[in-house]
Amino acid sequence: MLYNLLVPLASEWTFLNVFRYITFRSVWALLTALLLSIFIGPAFIRWLRRLRYAQQVNEDVVAHQSKAGTPTMGGLLIAFSLTVSVLLWADLRSHYIWIALLVFWGFALVGFWDDYLKISRSSNKGLSPHMKLAGQALAATAGMLLLFNDPAFSSKLAVPFLKEVNPDLGWFYVPFAIAVMMGSSNGVNLTDGLDGLAIGPTIVAGGVLAVFMYVCGHAHIAAYLLFPFLPGVGEVTVLCGALIGAGLGFLWFNAYPAQVFMGDVGSLSLGGILGFLAVLCKQELVLVLAGGLFVAETLSVILQVGYFKWTGGKRIFRMAPLHHHFELKGIPESKIIIRFWITSALFGLVALSVLKLR
Repeated sequence: MLYNLLVPLASEWTFLNVFRYITFRSVWALLTALLLSIFIGPAFIRWLRRLRYAQQVNEDVVAHQSKAGTPTMGGLLIAFSLTVSVLLWADLRSHYIWIALLVFWGFALVGFWDDYLKISRSSNKGLSPHMKLAGQALAATAGMLLLFNDPAFSSKLAVPFLKEVNPDLGWFYVPFAIAVMMGSSNGVNLTDGLDGLAIGPTIVAGGVLAVFMYVCGHAHIAAYLLFPFLPGVGEVTVLCGALIGAGLGFLWFNAYPAQVFMGDVGSLSLGGILGFLAVLCKQELVLVLAGGLFVAETLSVILQVGYFKWTGGKRIFRMAPLHHHFELKGIPESKIIIRFWITSALFGLVALSVLKLR
């Protein structure tokens, strides 16, 4: 909004030209979302307590029974701060911004309904798996149909470290991209099991994708680094900045010991938007690196379930997802969180190396 209001006045007041720069607005989008989250966070948490929107703890996780009653649906704080910041600092003429917000809120609504059912039933059972997947698929499909109808958007797939390999998936790209968003959404959801565990890697992945988004939206840099150029997509870097800021602001209250949990309204929407951002800047496979921790957590569940069924009751891990395995080994929760954050940061650095190793 500020861009649309102030840039036309730059011919008279030249200092307003600073609002033309995506980097400037991305930084301020980050700071706005961060400060807004910290400022309204205490009142928001008190509001959740009054509504009795409390976390329902899985009975199988004995170590977490003391967390029962902690306010949940904190993802609404992230969604509010991110959206306000984006509307304030982004160029609202960009259709990429509106599609990204549509996808984000689509996944958020699925998560909200799941959280609401858990709270109303006083159980950790919300939407059925089929209903949750159907809702995620609907949100992802809506975003992809809008994006795929953009003549400038390509159905080619960029392969990390191989600059000459760009297979064109054609219409198959649509279900592929939907699978990326749904996989990312569920990956963050599975990781959200310890205080601050999911939001840390989300911030890392958001930062990595912000760099790639800026590169792919800048004609000269994209040409130099041999990346696909998509005119106008650089504007979404502002949304990436808001995502990082909202994540940091939420972490202020979600850090161990957590005052609030994000709930599915947070984890599903954050994972969904990360997947969409990767699709938008044509770095779907880089997301596997940037979100390597989410991949590891998801694989631990797949392997555990598959091995359990195959062997008739045997397990690979003491418990899945992976963070619960380390908990049951006696490692303190705070230490697991920090180590997972460090691992996530390393994954992020590897993902950024794709910029030059091509």
